[in-house]
This record gives sequence, structure tokens and C-alpha cells, in this order.
Amino acid sequence: MWAIIGGSGFENFEEFSVIEELSVDTPYGKHSTGLKRVKWKNEEVLFLSRHGKSHELLPSEINYKANIYVLSKLGCKGVLSFSAVGSLREELAPKDMVLVNQYIDFTKKRESTFCADGSVGHLSFAENLKSEVLKEIKGLGKTFSFNAHYGKTYICVEGPRFSSVAESHMFKSWGADIIGMTNMPEAYLAMEAGLLYLPFCFVTDYDCWKEDEEHVTIEIVKKRMASNYESAKEVLNSLVETKLYDKYLVPNINSAIFAGEKINWLN
Repeated sequence: MWAIIGGSGFENFEEFSVIEELSVDTPYGKHSTGLKRVKWKNEEVLFLSRHGKSHELLPSEINYKANIYVLSKLGCKGVLSFSAVGSLREELAPKDMVLVNQYIDFTKKRESTFCADGSVGHLSFAENLKSEVLKEIKGLGKTFSFNAHYGKTYICVEGPRFSSVAESHMFKSWGADIIGMTNMPEAYLAMEAGLLYLPFCFVTDYDCWKEDEEHVTIEIVKKRMASNYESAKEVLNSLVETKLYDKYLVPNINSAIFAGEKINWLN
């Protein structure tokens, strides 16, 4: 089974047929509200609203460990992540999709690993996505009605504020392509749990580095969310129709075995 984590603008897909709403106790506290078992095109999947069903959680308030834990315990083997992001590159325009395989973690106060309290572990995060996965999804993307970009770098900031102009230029100089507030530590925790993590990011703005563009505001983000929502549905339809995800929905053996030796619930 695979799961969808919906971020800002993707908190609910009206086309889902809800099988049951779920709430599960976890050793890490409460997961985000809005957890459901749903059907999409006759495929049964899990859906979790990252910020909660009423968008009640700031990026720093999301319990990422509880969210990944509950998806794993319910039988999930892969995660499709949908997020709104800002662009740090001219060619990554608003309404474009970006599939990420590199991260810069600039968060400051989040629990970023399941290894703790006597469990010590170190996993390679050199590649979030293997080249063969990127290649297959890039091939699938030729059918999309929107522009898509692959193998880019996401810088994750603490939020909830947007960047200063100085920060935006600094992030560009570091090699970041897009900026967001939620993919870390989510992506790394998924790796620790042995889950395939596919981060589909949809551009809403140019942050504040681009002099001929209005600096990002929540109004600009909301205005462009409707179009990005339709694009996300297109991605879902393509993945379901081609069954592409089936090829890769197997545990990440290196991380699952490694972490399984240290973390009892992964056994």
C-alpha cells in the first residue's frame, strides 16, 4: 500500500472515496488529523493531511515522527508527498512541478530521527531518490500538461515566516533550487522507516530574490494553489494508470534492516 501526504493546498482531494477515518496511538504522540483510508480510481491508499484537516498546524508544530510511524504501521511502503514551494531559479516558474532528490536542512528545532534514547544509527542521505526512479518518473512526465523538472535541490526552512531578501539570495548561492518548510525531516524519517518517498513540489512563487516579481505573500500562494491542485490530480492519475509505483513499493532494505536492529516497531 502507498500513502499520500497532502501539504498546503492539498489537504483534501474531493475525488477520494473515503473508506474510513483513522486515529492511531503512537509512541511519539499524536499524528496530524485528517488520516483516512481512501479509494482513488479503485486503488486503496492512505491519505494524511500534513498540517491537519483544518490546516491547524504550523510547519514546526507538525509531528513528523508520529506521521511516518502511523503510515508505516498501517502497512504503507511508499509515500507520495505533495507540497507548495517557492522557486529560487528563473526556469522553475509558478505552477511548475519539481521532483526533488537533494535536500538542505535549514530547520532549527525539529526531531529529525527515530534513533534516540540508546538507539544510535547513521544512514546515508546522499540520494533521496535513486536515478532509476527519477528516470522513470521523468518519462511519465512527458504526458503531463504542465512543466515538470527533476533532480532538484530543496532547502527546508523553519518557518512560518517567509525569507528575507538576503536569505533568499544566500539560499540561491548554496545551490538550492526551491524553498519550502515541510519536507524535512519528513523525507529522512521515511528513509529510516524503509519507505520510498516521492516529493512532488508545486511552485507558487519566486520567494523574494527576483526583483521584477512581487515578493511572496500568503495571498499569492493561495491564488496559485487551485492550478497546482489540478496538476497534483494529474500526477495521481498517471501513477495509478501506469502502476509505476508498484515497481518501487518495496522496503528500502538498507535503511529498514539497519533501523530495524535499533527500533523495535520496525521489526
